[in-house]
Amino acid sequence: MNAPKMLSVVIPVYNEKETVLKILEKVLRLDFVAEVIVVDDGSTDGTAGLLKQASLDGRVKLFFHERNRGKGAALRTGFGHITAEIAAIQDADMEYDPDEFIEMIRPIWDGAADVVYGSRLSGGKPQRVHLFWHRIGNGFLTFLTDLLYNTTLSDMETCYKMFRREVLETIRIESDDFSVEPELTAKICRNKRWRVYEIPISYYGRSYAEGKKISWRHGFTALWTLLKYRFKK
Repeated sequence: MNAPKMLSVVIPVYNEKETVLKILEKVLRLDFVAEVIVVDDGSTDGTAGLLKQASLDGRVKLFFHERNRGKGAALRTGFGHITAEIAAIQDADMEYDPDEFIEMIRPIWDGAADVVYGSRLSGGKPQRVHLFWHRIGNGFLTFLTDLLYNTTLSDMETCYKMFRREVLETIRIESDDFSVEPELTAKICRNKRWRVYEIPISYYGRSYAEGKKISWRHGFTALWTLLKYRFKK
């Protein structure tokens, strides 16, 4: 894609020493990436030391939390330092392929969208077979999101969200943990000013043995978060 450097990629990191440099390499291959903001959220496996010692591209900015505070806290730190016109979230594992940003950025670049979601559930791209109860839980939470906020998302829990910077400037992240995902979705969908699009993406999900961190318990906090922000004034 022939475009100016216009994308800030925020990568929250917690105990991902095996994959963080690999994902950085993939993100930095994209010629429209202006900066990569890495927030190490108190890793205990040597990830922070690895990042500090690595010879990194000048576009990489590193920030470190002294203790683990959660994905929401890491994103709050990262979003506070973006300078490009558009921002995207990238997890530090290899479940999501940064090459998907090439398609996701187009609706924003073309002026059609303010927010773009990368959907793992709309078909058309390679998908690792999901854990059954995760799929049921995500389907229920997505249905509830569509019902509460009068929208038609197919994958509200996806990591891959891309925003115009002005959208993020209207959102104050309150969640410290994984509840940041439904919080962002709730606040975006509640504001009918923003034009939201979805793009099918591939998904290379991990098992718990391979390092997956989110569990079925997070579904209950996601449910509460969706309800809270629907009716919160």
